[in-house]
Amino acid sequence: MPAWGALFLLWAVVEATKDCPSSCTCQPLETMGLWVDCIGQGLTALPTLPAHTRHLLLTNNSLHEVPPGAFDHLPQLQTLEVTQNPWHCDCTLTYLRLWLEDHAPETLQYVVCASPSLVAARPLGQLTGYELGNCGWQLQTPWASPGTWWDVALVAVGILGLALLAGLLCTTSRFQNQAWSRNP
Repeated sequence: MPAWGALFLLWAVVEATKDCPSSCTCQPLETMGLWVDCIGQGLTALPTLPAHTRHLLLTNNSLHEVPPGAFDHLPQLQTLEVTQNPWHCDCTLTYLRLWLEDHAPETLQYVVCASPSLVAARPLGQLTGYELGNCGWQLQTPWASPGTWWDVALVAVGILGLALLAGLLCTTSRFQNQAWSRNP
């Protein structure tokens, strides 16, 4: 291999791994992307991950939650290993659950909840939305209840009925006035 080719490969490796989190090791893959290994590093939060991460290993850490959107900037991410973490399975884990459902549904059986006590020792994939909780999320309250819509509909029908009645009375009185003017 020519010297410039070796330099180019070396530059590509350095460039690919320069954003590697300090607590992890990164290895470039032959097919582009990175293998990011953060196994057993005692992580309590996700580190900032390189954009070219393809395989991410987060096994055996102290992760409790995954922030919403944590993997959105990783379009190449194919493998995510998150077992053996003390997951707190409430609504803060909804993003991780949805990501795994879309990309690696078989993994959900191996992600085991540590807390809260209601779901402890159960796989994330077995939990219902109710068991994950809503963390205070609420649908916006409509400004009008369904009963109010019936009232509005009745008023609209009443106004339409009065308008039709007024139109009928005007038409009838016009015909009567024309008839009287012809028959003096």
